[in-house]
Amino acid sequence: MLTQERDEDLLVDFLNTLDTDSATDELATQAGLDAWASRHGLSAGDLDEARKTRDALRLLVTGGQPQLPSVSLRASCDSGGVCLSSETAAEAALAATVVLSIQGRISRVKLCQADTCREAYYDLSRNGSRAWCSMEVCGNRAKARSFRSKQA
Repeated sequence: MLTQERDEDLLVDFLNTLDTDSATDELATQAGLDAWASRHGLSAGDLDEARKTRDALRLLVTGGQPQLPSVSLRASCDSGGVCLSSETAAEAALAATVVLSIQGRISRVKLCQADTCREAYYDLSRNGSRAWCSMEVCGNRAKARSFRSKQA
């Protein structure tokens, strides 16, 4: 039985197609988009549209006011309520964003505050105040840097 991917997982994975730390972009080529979409059971769609959508959504989760690309979403109703259906990677990422926004959970999708990282993650902390993708890596570096600067 195929289980549906959670909206926050899909969105975080889509945002992380850009890795600023290693300067890699999974959406640099159509083949990269095809591979990402295939892993998520989606059709790839237009590469330029996927990149624009990803960049706009990365800006959105950092508190910016992006110009979102015009992407079609189809609403349907079933016994579980209203569902948004999507086929392409860009549509799926936007549908996940809309659902998380309606549920009041979009603010928990964040980009790591470490300037060298900027990886997306879903904040599961009780009060939603997590600042780094990983306390063990990015958080530890930031705290060590702060400690050293205070000692100097």
